[in-house]
Amino acid sequence: MIKRILLAIVALVALLVLAVAVNTWRQGSRQIDVPPLAPIALDEQAAAESLAAAIRARTVSSRDDAMLNAGQFEALHAHLQSRYPKLHAALEREVVGGLSLLYTWKGSDPAAQPIALMAHQDVVPIAPGTEGDWQAEPFAGTIKDGFVWGRGAWDDKSNLIAQMEAVEMLVASGFKPRRTVYLVFGADEEVGGLRGAKVIAELLAKRNVKLDFVIDEGLLITEGVLPGLAPPAAVVGIAEKGFLSLGMSVSATPGHSSIPPPPGTSAIAMMSHALARLDDNQLPAEISGVARQMFETVAPEMSGINRIAMSNLWLFGPLVKRQLEAGASTNAMLRTTTALTIVNAGNKENVLPGRADAVVNFRLLPGDSLAAVQQHVKTTVANDRFEYKVVGGAAEPSRITPTESSSYKLIERSVRELFPGTVVVPGLMVGGTDSKHFEIVSDHIYKFSPVRAKPEDLARFHGTNERVSIANLAELIRFYHRLVEQGAK
Repeated sequence: MIKRILLAIVALVALLVLAVAVNTWRQGSRQIDVPPLAPIALDEQAAAESLAAAIRARTVSSRDDAMLNAGQFEALHAHLQSRYPKLHAALEREVVGGLSLLYTWKGSDPAAQPIALMAHQDVVPIAPGTEGDWQAEPFAGTIKDGFVWGRGAWDDKSNLIAQMEAVEMLVASGFKPRRTVYLVFGADEEVGGLRGAKVIAELLAKRNVKLDFVIDEGLLITEGVLPGLAPPAAVVGIAEKGFLSLGMSVSATPGHSSIPPPPGTSAIAMMSHALARLDDNQLPAEISGVARQMFETVAPEMSGINRIAMSNLWLFGPLVKRQLEAGASTNAMLRTTTALTIVNAGNKENVLPGRADAVVNFRLLPGDSLAAVQQHVKTTVANDRFEYKVVGGAAEPSRITPTESSSYKLIERSVRELFPGTVVVPGLMVGGTDSKHFEIVSDHIYKFSPVRAKPEDLARFHGTNERVSIANLAELIRFYHRLVEQGAK
């Protein structure tokens, strides 16, 4: 009897191993096979100098003051007009919302849906006290060691300059677009884009413009970031998380610290308990939606145990999920995240405060909603003494752009042509972009920058020593040149 049971177990294990092996083998590559494209000639040094000049414009934006640093934005505008005369002669230029720019390159076929390339002019400030940590002064636009250094070199003036360079070259070559091409350069993306991209999208909608596709900043060409994947991965954002900053307040009787109230009833104690409960009760994680699309696409390109596990999520899903939850960036792909960001209470060491305030930031997975997250907070805190309010703006998660679309295939083909051997996979943008405002004028919105990034580079985003290599800047220019050349013909 025992022997038969053991034989049955061995047979089941063998069948399971066979099923895993067959399923892994069946998961063939989803990458399109295209011949590499010979790189077009361009003046890399001149492009680097143009980006350096753009960085010298200290275009730090403000949520409250629409005209903060207006002179710096105008200096950037003047640089663009001087550096790209052919573009400015061929395209219509409009200033929208005070400082944002909209360029229109009229196509020959008014019935063809236009396309839009987006970038933003504004940058985040330098964190106080970190100025001395930079290898080059953050707003000097220094070119050294094969890189352009400074705030905005990566986010997002490299995209802006690359798009301008590409269109300038196309105009100079005599290229005539069949589709109308829009260039959208917001001036307040870092503070929500309400004065720039949102107004431009509404303007286009008022003009009855329906865009075939939009491409904006976003995910990158990563090298060594995805475990088990040897080649670079171009991760094309097909959706964007929503966001909600929820203010929480609770009041209690103030008094002298020498006569404290019962444990758990002071304003600080109640707020601490509420925040701990929210931190301990994260919203659920799942390998589904965009994350599942990404892993299923990348699995055949992996090696070893990683390929086996990713190709057989039906079996290894729980194990893979635990591993992904352990990493901050991969965890953010699986769930609506909860981040405790601000706490305020008390102003004297011997006084019990009568009020405690906090802000919790959520980044919403497609499929979740602002209403559901707010209900989760109230249910988790479970204290009727709390009051809640939305801080700043809030946005629902974006729609998911289908990867079967011709525009996704165009981006995929362009990457494979210009970055041979690079694996193209769909991904989820966990931060915010200006393109979220363009859902009213397009069903196909992509968040992707062909910027090369290794694990050690990721901290440069909004951080210290932001830079882009001159060689990579040239690759950006060639990418946008190819994208417009093929997408607008």
